[in-house]
Amino acid sequence: MTRYRSKHPGRGPGLRSAFAILSTGALLWAGLATAAPVPEEERVPLDLRRTTLVVGDMERSLAFYRDALGLTVTYDNWVYTPREATSEEEADIARRLVFLQANDSYVGVLGLLQYTKPLKPVLDLKGTAFHQGTAVLIFNLEELDQTFERASAIEGVTVVTEPQLVTYPSYDGSSTISVKVSTVQDPDGFTIELNQLQEDIH
Repeated sequence: MTRYRSKHPGRGPGLRSAFAILSTGALLWAGLATAAPVPEEERVPLDLRRTTLVVGDMERSLAFYRDALGLTVTYDNWVYTPREATSEEEADIARRLVFLQANDSYVGVLGLLQYTKPLKPVLDLKGTAFHQGTAVLIFNLEELDQTFERASAIEGVTVVTEPQLVTYPSYDGSSTISVKVSTVQDPDGFTIELNQLQEDIH
């Protein structure tokens, strides 16, 4: 496990992460406020079906997303090019594709894609949490502390912020909403927020 350290004291993960937590937290609340199927008359002709991450070590990524976070594997196969190839030796391109899901089998699915032939260049994403041009995956959990401990113990994971309590204005502004928030970068450097609501939202 790697702990993030800024090269610029006073400008490191403290201030940047606090800003990021506030900005992404606002989106979290907006999403939770309407966490239900869209009424038929309001539907648009598309779904955000899946986010696919290109990873370097499938088993290490599964240890993080499946074993530590608790996602369920629904698909795990090798894909070859040309399609008539039946093994890596016969293929020009070989990759393993895995789908994982939480509580929906159609939208919000997470894909993991590992190329084994040819190998892909490695991009160093460590320390780029919340940088422009990068993405953040947000998971809402029922047991953040336990999940955070499992996730942060995976080899190659970087802790950006440990679990901390953050409050946001309620929708009508008359009170506050509490959420425990943490951020890590997975073994490939993708930024992951692990959050737990501290109260019901209505």
